[in-house]
Amino acid sequence: MAKAHVYNRDHINTDEIIPARYLNTDDRAELAKHCLEDLDPDFVNKVQPGDCIVAGEDFGCGSSREHAVWAIRGAGVVTVIAKSFARIFYRNAINNGFYLIELPEAPEKISDGDELEIDYKNGLIKNETAGIDIEFNPLPDFALEIINAGGLLEHITKRTTD
Repeated sequence: MAKAHVYNRDHINTDEIIPARYLNTDDRAELAKHCLEDLDPDFVNKVQPGDCIVAGEDFGCGSSREHAVWAIRGAGVVTVIAKSFARIFYRNAINNGFYLIELPEAPEKISDGDELEIDYKNGLIKNETAGIDIEFNPLPDFALEIINAGGLLEHITKRTTD
């Protein structure tokens, strides 16, 4: 069960996800300590492994930095559900083995603290708190293969050694 951390605003950028002052490391545990700190200074104290982030339009806009995905994953977040994603962030997420859910009605159907059960394969979010089911378009098989392998590099390595 994933607990939702809802930020009902658009254009949450990569500098808000992981401020540039922390880009001197690629250690995910270290980056996780600063995840969303300029947007929500208390986020790292609230988030638990298996939780998710819910946001508006254009999540992950701004600089193309894998550190943003690393910080979110390092914090234990299993997915981000947003109205839409910046294309570079979206691709970085898949390349790093992180599943994103694009859902235009996300902030209207999911409230902060809601408990969600997510069926990634069939494209279904059960909002246990609100008692509703929310359908989404699941990622295509090629993207799932990359995510399930742990990322693009792992996927390529697996394919070349099989």
